[in-house]
Amino acid sequence: MNNRITEIRKYLKLNQGAFAERLGLKRTALSMIESGKNAITEKNIKLICLTFNVDETWLRTGKGEMFGASPYEKEFFGIYKDLVPEAQQALLRFAKDLLKMQNNLRPRGNRKNPP
Repeated sequence: MNNRITEIRKYLKLNQGAFAERLGLKRTALSMIESGKNAITEKNIKLICLTFNVDETWLRTGKGEMFGASPYEKEFFGIYKDLVPEAQQALLRFAKDLLKMQNNLRPRGNRKNPP
């Protein structure tokens, strides 16, 4: 599990100090966890999952996806799956148009390429 904690931190581009601070830990405590010298507590597992939206099964076992869906994503996908196919297509078109509009409003250096 310690390797997966390091993987999360590096994926989020956080140094040990910044990552530890968000969890209420000292940098040295996180370093000891990442190196395997100290075991991670249940409390810290829960904190990592809540703070960084990490999937707990992935953190514990390495199976599945690193990040879980946010509450907004869960709500959105719940609504989406209840729509009839025609409404799903309309929602997808709307989302693509919204993304284009958003990208046009951003300064050139901050744009993401739409899918």
